[in-house]
Amino acid sequence: MLRRPRRNRKTAAIRSMVEENKLSTSDFMYPMFLLEGKSKSIEVESMPGIHRLSIDLMLKEIEACLNLGIRSFDIFPVVDEKHKDKLATQSHNPDFFYLKALEEIKNKFPEACIMTDVAMDPYSTDGHDGVVDEDGSILNDESLEILGAMALAQAETGIDIIGPSDMMDGRVEYIRDILDDNGYEDTSIMSYTAKYASAFYGPFRDALDSAPKSGDKKTYQMNPANLREAIIEAELDEEEGADFLMVKPALAYLDVIKLLRDNFDLPITAYNVSGEYAMIKAAAQKGWLDNDATMMEALLSMKRAGAKVILTYFAKEAAQLMK
Repeated sequence: MLRRPRRNRKTAAIRSMVEENKLSTSDFMYPMFLLEGKSKSIEVESMPGIHRLSIDLMLKEIEACLNLGIRSFDIFPVVDEKHKDKLATQSHNPDFFYLKALEEIKNKFPEACIMTDVAMDPYSTDGHDGVVDEDGSILNDESLEILGAMALAQAETGIDIIGPSDMMDGRVEYIRDILDDNGYEDTSIMSYTAKYASAFYGPFRDALDSAPKSGDKKTYQMNPANLREAIIEAELDEEEGADFLMVKPALAYLDVIKLLRDNFDLPITAYNVSGEYAMIKAAAQKGWLDNDATMMEALLSMKRAGAKVILTYFAKEAAQLMK
């Protein structure tokens, strides 16, 4: 045999030398859950190791992550039922705790990259990402004005990236125009481009108490059976001014990540969602999987598929292991 591929696998040094993909803490964005109040830390039962944090404790957590090399964070608000209504009015109230906290985070850590979430569900009594009509349908165009106001209010806090996760048609262009018209040309948009109507979101909805009160999200989130449809969504988002294209979930949609990476020059983001995190954690607690090895293999698979950025609840744990 003239060719023996095993020669390039025979030692750890050689395997490392020919490794095609390497994970870095710069690849990670850490999703975090913000609570109203002070000195509050509540673990998400379905996401072992992940806590909802009040702003004082979140600042400490961000500092610890920065020291590990994690520089990007996606902050989600845990909104009490008393603040919710059908039109998500608190989402663009400048005095709301979430917006005040974003200002505090950026003032304390100007070097950190902070991303925010644009969708109505955390603030809505209906639990949907858009306005719900009397017949239960989700109104697309009527939702855009609220999403635009939300995005502008978040940009005004000084954050770096807007993340429209709502999947309403035309929202990227609508938000881009509002940001530009108000002097926020440098605020980026990381569009949830191929966001599927997935069963893997359950623990996240537990964390935010944001599950739909009726119906489901299948009329606006993508059908898990569809691959080529992601091209349509990506083309639209690119034309409308998105700076990043996201695929969500990640592990069950590695083919979608690769499809977008092969067809678009914008950075591709993979969201390693709550259910994917919870599966590994639950199996590891049972002793059925090695937590560290499975975590790193899963993250590496997203990078190998073409993800430039990985949103993952494993970010801090992986960074500690890598360090």
